[in-house]
Amino acid sequence: MKNINWESIFKALEKWRKNLGAEDPSVTTVAENYRRETSVNRPWAVLVSTIISLRTKDEVTLAASERLLEKAKNPDELDKMKEEKIAKLIYPAGFYRNKAASLKKIARILIEQHNGKVPSSMEELLALPGVGRKTANLVLTEAFDLYGICVDIHVHRISNRCGWLNTNNPEETEMTLREILPKKYWKRINYLLVLYGQKLCRPVSPFCSRCVIEKNCVRNNVDRFR
Repeated sequence: MKNINWESIFKALEKWRKNLGAEDPSVTTVAENYRRETSVNRPWAVLVSTIISLRTKDEVTLAASERLLEKAKNPDELDKMKEEKIAKLIYPAGFYRNKAASLKKIARILIEQHNGKVPSSMEELLALPGVGRKTANLVLTEAFDLYGICVDIHVHRISNRCGWLNTNNPEETEMTLREILPKKYWKRINYLLVLYGQKLCRPVSPFCSRCVIEKNCVRNNVDRFR
């Protein structure tokens, strides 16, 4: 699609989300909570909650993150915990045992290689167990207020469905968005499109008749008569 009106798209999505009265995603809430709370380092809190959030509902992620961070305020405290205790604290997060193992390994790496601090570079974050580009971008944007584009399946699907780009996977979508999307929108695209993809622009049978960005969508692979 040529001549994408990004300002119109983001204004419509922001207004839709505001009218819906939706709460912030769990990781954003954790980032804000620990911006003010000095007992826990914010990057550590965000990294922990981001790992827990994978394939887990927001309300479960938030509660599990708070339970774990209360007991493990930094990598040193988590490193001293048994993996079974970590798993128990984050249960019932999806794949909680695997996440407990990853968090344990991450804590050890941060202590040994980064002086107990969460790194602020994409390359160093990707070297941590269980951290992919989606997680790394979320940590960069939420913990360090750096530019990043967090692309999950919703951002990937909607961007292609609307015709803003033509890519095969989330990583390709991220790289293309980095080229075509103005930087001022980078941090907001995931925040807005995830909820939009859950509520309206669903994978199957999207509610096109209620779409607030229809003028900027070509409806790729969608029945135009719906």
